[in-house]
This record gives sequence, C-alpha cells and structure tokens, in this order.
Amino acid sequence: MDNTLINKSLEKSITYTTYRKLIKELLIKEKSTGLEQSDDLLNYSMLNDKRMDRLDKTLKVSDETKVSIDDLKNDFTFLVIAEGWCGDAAQIVPILNKIAEASNKINLKIVFRDENEELMNEYLTNGGKSIPKIIILDSENNVINSWGPRPSIATKMVLDYKEKNGSIDAEFKKNLQIWYNKDKGTNTQDDLLKLLKAS
Repeated sequence: MDNTLINKSLEKSITYTTYRKLIKELLIKEKSTGLEQSDDLLNYSMLNDKRMDRLDKTLKVSDETKVSIDDLKNDFTFLVIAEGWCGDAAQIVPILNKIAEASNKINLKIVFRDENEELMNEYLTNGGKSIPKIIILDSENNVINSWGPRPSIATKMVLDYKEKNGSIDAEFKKNLQIWYNKDKGTNTQDDLLKLLKAS
C-alpha cells in the first residue's frame, strides 16, 4: 500500500486529548461518535467515557515497558482507528496514550472509524470493521505492522467463547471488561512491545 491513504488519514487525525474532549462534547448533546446514533451506542459511550476517566487516572506503564521504549532507536506513530462507543477501544486507547506519554519516540494519533472507511477497509479483522486497530508507522509513515482489535489473551477468550457458544453475548462482554480491569493494560503493553522490538 502506498503512503497516500496513511498521509491523508494522518492529516485528519487528532490527539488523545482532543479525542476525549470530542467524546465529552458529543455526550453533552446526547450523541455518540460515529455515523449511527442509537440509545445503545449513547449508553456505551457514557459508560466508556467514565471508564476512560478512571483509566486515565489509574493506568501505569510497567517498568519493563519503560525500559523497552527507552531503548527504541527509531520514531514510531501509532495511528489508531477507534470510536467512543467501543468497549475495547475504551480499555486500550488510554494505555496507548500512557505509552506515548512515556516515550519521546512514540506519537499517538487517532481517527474515527466511520469517518475513515477507506482506511478501515484496509485493516479489517476476519472481514469485519473491528476496532480499535493500531497501525504502526515508521518515521517516514510507512506501515510496519498493525495490531488489534484486542490484546492476545482477550482475543483467545473471544475465540474460545465463540467456538463454544457460537457468538459473544452480553454476559461475555461483561466478563471481558472485568478481565481488562484486572489486566490493567499489561497484555496490551506486552503485545505492542513485541511488535516494536520486531521492527
């Protein structure tokens, strides 16, 4: 893939601070991010906003992550596709922000899925528009890897549950959020460090 789409997406991208601000401004108007609006999406967005508030206060970058990102020789950009109503994004994007804040080698940029369909279609998961999707770019904005929509342990939990029950339901989603809370971003940090080291 040439860089045109990536560069176009980066031009439209926003910082984490702006992302959080936009979500909060929309919630005041009783709206969620994205093209589709519904009571469910609004409720998810409200829940996720509280979740992200909590994670912004409590999440910590592990010592191992700090050492690894201090050792990075090159600059990277995490171009993240997300939406405010997405439960996985609410758990993952705050830890990406913490990683970026802890390193002068990592730049975090966010785009909304529904406003960036062309980009999303390049990074489907099993044919679906699952988010968050992290596109890892080098200093020249070349794509060196992508990751998401979930850390490896959570991905396995989803696959195992689907195999046993056919699809994921509200009960599973609740259990997944409990797992995220216990994990505190550790699995996400480990996965991303492996990718960065391989780069």
